[in-house]
Parts: sequence; structure tokens; C-alpha cells
Amino acid sequence: MLIFLVLSYFCLTCGLIWLVMFPSGRASVLQVLGALQRRLQTRAGVLQRSGSATLHGAVDAARDGARVRLKEWRRLLRRHWAFCAVGVPLVLIPPLVALLLRNPDMLPGYEPAETVVDPQVTALLKGEQLVPPAALPPLAFTTREVELVRPMLVDASRNWGLLHADFSQRLLLVFKIMKEKHGYEMALLEGYRSPARQDALAQMGSAVTNARAFQSWHQYGLAADCAFWRDGKLVISEKDPWAMRGYQLYGEVAESVGLTWGGRWTMMDFGHTELRLRGVMQR
Repeated sequence: MLIFLVLSYFCLTCGLIWLVMFPSGRASVLQVLGALQRRLQTRAGVLQRSGSATLHGAVDAARDGARVRLKEWRRLLRRHWAFCAVGVPLVLIPPLVALLLRNPDMLPGYEPAETVVDPQVTALLKGEQLVPPAALPPLAFTTREVELVRPMLVDASRNWGLLHADFSQRLLLVFKIMKEKHGYEMALLEGYRSPARQDALAQMGSAVTNARAFQSWHQYGLAADCAFWRDGKLVISEKDPWAMRGYQLYGEVAESVGLTWGGRWTMMDFGHTELRLRGVMQR
């Protein structure tokens, strides 16, 4: 469907450029419309006077006219080949670039491939039910550093109960491994995100998010943004070498439990993880 829309856009744009840039093009269109009108009027008169026998003659005449117009188009293209050589790439390249660089992670119809999960992790997931950690104090999300890195975070939802049960357990397992194995204490910055909030964040620009309402796994409780808790403060910015090392470990652990890590995207989001379930994302 997307390819069809791109091709339609290309054809329409080429036609408009041709009409705007070439007076002969406008004249040809008017000539064709006038000839079509005259032909229809003539055909109606012929049918009334001569019946079906003359209809075949009218069809032959229309076929001959089509051949003549085709020859005129070929001469026009040969005459203006330089404009076409420049104009066609200018029109065609932008939609093709947009098509190639699109991010399928945030598209409504995207169906991900199956993720291979470590057998030991699978066993852990089938074992005990992990409990969310204690909520951080609200003031932790209002510091200057937090506001610079993550705007509007103070109003974000950190309710673990609104997350999908499977995703919640996987993320809690990541938290546990990060703390016990690597010494990083994780903090949930945002989990479920309402459609209205998603649109509000999208309006802030691509530096915040490219996804609008129902184009993000946050709306389905299957995504979360996380950071680190150190010395009573949130550490979010990857400019901190300690935090950057933590994000790398966080991505490895998250992928080992079957989650998708935003650190591998073109627009990298190191603290983001999501669980892509088939049939959940709206088309």
C-alpha cells in the first residue's frame, strides 16, 4: 500500500511539474480535452444518424487519434529531455529516501520476528513472580538534570500495574540481574503512556519521539523507559561514562530475556525496552 501511494505521489507530482513548467503541456491538455469533447459530440451524432455500423468507424478514429497523441508525447519528451532528466530524480528521490529510512519499530502494522530467549532466563520467568521495587520520591523526577534530558517526565506513569504482565516480569528480571550481577540499581521512568500524552510528546519534535498515538508500544503497556539510581539521584544522560556502561549492560540483559532494546535503533534510545507481541499493535 505504501509503495502504491509513493508511486501515485510521483506520477501526480510529475504531471503538475509538466503543466507548470511547459506551456506546451497546458496547451496539449486543453487540446486533448477539447478533442475529447468534440469526439463525444460527434460520436453521439453519428450513433443517432447511422446506428451501430458507424460506431466501428468512430472507434477506429479514436484509436488513430490515440496513436497520434502518443507520437506527440514522444516528441515532447525528446524535446525536453534535459528538464525530465533533472526533474524526475528531484521528485522521485525524497519519497524513496523516506521509504528507505522509515522506522518500522513505530509503525502500527509492524509485526516483529520471534526473539530467541536464553533457556535459563525462560526457567527463571516460569519461577517466582517478581515484585516491583518501592516507588522513588516524586522530587527525584523534578531535578534540573532530569528536566533537561527527559521533559514532561514528572507527569509520566510509573504504575507497574498498568504494564502487560509478561513484559512486567521480564523487565523486573532485568532489574534483578542488573543489580545482583552488575551492581546497577534500575529505576522506571515511564511505563504505560496514554494516547494523549503520546501525541503531546510527538508535538515536541523528533528529538523526543517520532511516534504518535497508538504507534508506540507504550500505549499497550509493552514498553518502558528506564535509567539508573545512584546516591539518591536519577542518572539518565549517557554522557556519564558510568551510565553509558550501564546502558550497554542493560541492553544485553534486556535482549537476553526477549526484549527489544532501543539502543540499537537509528535514533538511539538507550533506556527504552519493549516486548513486541504479535497481533497487539493496531493496523
